[in-house]
Amino acid sequence: MDLTLVVVLGVISIVLVAAFSERLNLAAPLSLVLVGIGLSFLPGVPHPEVEPELILAGVLPPLLYSAAVNMPMVDFRRNIRPITGLAVLLVVGSTLGAGWLFHWLVPDIGWPAAFALGAVISPTDAVAATSVGRRLGLPPRLLTVLEGEGLVNDASALVLLRSAVAAVAGSVSVWGIVGEFVYAVVVAVGIGILVGIVNVRVRALLGNAVLNTAISFVVPFIAFLPAEESGASGVLAVVVAGLVTGHLAPRHLRATDRLAETVNWRTVAFLLESGMFLLMGLSVKTLVDEVHKDGSSAWHALLIGLAASVLVIVARIVFVGPLVAGLYREQRKAARFKPRLETTQAVLRGDESDPAVTERLDKASPRRVAHFRKRLDRAAADVEFRLTETLGWRGGVVLGWAGMRGAITLAAAQTLPQDTPDRALLVLIAYVVATTTLLVQGLTLPAVIRAARVPEEDPDRLRREYVRLMTELTDAARSLLDDPALEDPGNGPFGERVLDRVRSDARVSAERPQPDQVESVFQYLRLRLRVLTEQSERLQLARSSGLYSSEALSRAQTSLDVEMARLEQLADKPPS
Repeated sequence: MDLTLVVVLGVISIVLVAAFSERLNLAAPLSLVLVGIGLSFLPGVPHPEVEPELILAGVLPPLLYSAAVNMPMVDFRRNIRPITGLAVLLVVGSTLGAGWLFHWLVPDIGWPAAFALGAVISPTDAVAATSVGRRLGLPPRLLTVLEGEGLVNDASALVLLRSAVAAVAGSVSVWGIVGEFVYAVVVAVGIGILVGIVNVRVRALLGNAVLNTAISFVVPFIAFLPAEESGASGVLAVVVAGLVTGHLAPRHLRATDRLAETVNWRTVAFLLESGMFLLMGLSVKTLVDEVHKDGSSAWHALLIGLAASVLVIVARIVFVGPLVAGLYREQRKAARFKPRLETTQAVLRGDESDPAVTERLDKASPRRVAHFRKRLDRAAADVEFRLTETLGWRGGVVLGWAGMRGAITLAAAQTLPQDTPDRALLVLIAYVVATTTLLVQGLTLPAVIRAARVPEEDPDRLRREYVRLMTELTDAARSLLDDPALEDPGNGPFGERVLDRVRSDARVSAERPQPDQVESVFQYLRLRLRVLTEQSERLQLARSSGLYSSEALSRAQTSLDVEMARLEQLADKPPS
């Protein structure tokens, strides 16, 4: 009964705080942490103790999967360098730097425990940063880098933490850690790809939105558990499975299933994320009491935590400088490469002639030429992306300041072995780092964004791109409807009246049709669904080509899904 009451009060608190935060123009995670800290010192307020393994193995997988499913694969691929730099290189550097600092300030804990705590505070939590960024209109590429970093850096930090904890009990070599890291990544990626493909293929056979969503709830754990059992990174396996699922779902799952899954997962992710931040605030009193019980000083932990917070903040800012410089070099390289791409594309179109290229094309099969043209178009789209979607020093300032830690840091700290020297002190230090970075950077991030004057996304450009994409989808529908061979399987050619209604995109009347009109209504539904399916397939080709932004593709996909879901439900009802 007590647990039920705590859960009910927790959900109500989360909803109320989130609602007020929206009115106050404040990120909900920050408000929840502040409310939790205040509640933790009130008498009579329960302090629920949650096993850290429950968070790392029960909460983290669905959270990462929910975020990865909504991450466009093209965006992730195009930003793989900055994401890898922040999520791997910066995590390793932060772990080493923070480990040295902890060993210097608390020498009794030893090097392995110091590096373990360094790994604990190294990963960032992008929830608060992206919520602020979206509200203030940050460019899509900057948001993608932050989200991608948040997806991958947990895996890097947890692998390093595992190695450091193993070193506490024994001895490990540097090459052993490197080998374990490579093994964890390779195996996790393989398991994630396999689970993602099987997930979409199996769920495509169900044809029921409720069953489909129910299966999706266990997919993160299907990826996480075998990866962890094999010694790989379960977190990375979940991320890869989510990316693959999100990429393949529009091709294989019904629109009804995708829309239902999106709404349900958004609710689950909101409750889990918010619950973790609220729990993070509620745990402060318990942590302070544990430190006092061990004979340590909470003020000592506070000072060390503040020093470590300064270290990780400065390390990120210093790291982002060369990262942005590397993106500038990438942009200049793309500018030099663009004329060569345009020349080759002109040869393929027949606008120009190049004997060397023409000779190679004449020798190649039509299939290889088509494949070459597709790769060339994708490369040209990538080049255009690097030239137009730039971060610049303004974006670099925001990226450097958006390194907040979160509840995962506290949960990872709780997994330190019980026999770790000064364990309570180390856990409180991790809490101080997480809370300091979250509140200081999170509360000041809007001011930093305004001061940096990061250019917002151009709404006119997005509108023009969306119109161009919808025109392409309309052309696909027109080509299908004008095909002389078009017919209703098993029922012969479509009636002219039905074709005209579909061409004009007329909606089905809400009035009950007469008996002689019933078949034409369902014929209309079948044809309209075929048109939408054709447009959806054309949209997937546009997605793979990289010619359109994720924002335009997402808006077009939502428009198609809403219409397809409505018609799928009507088509499932037998004529009467």
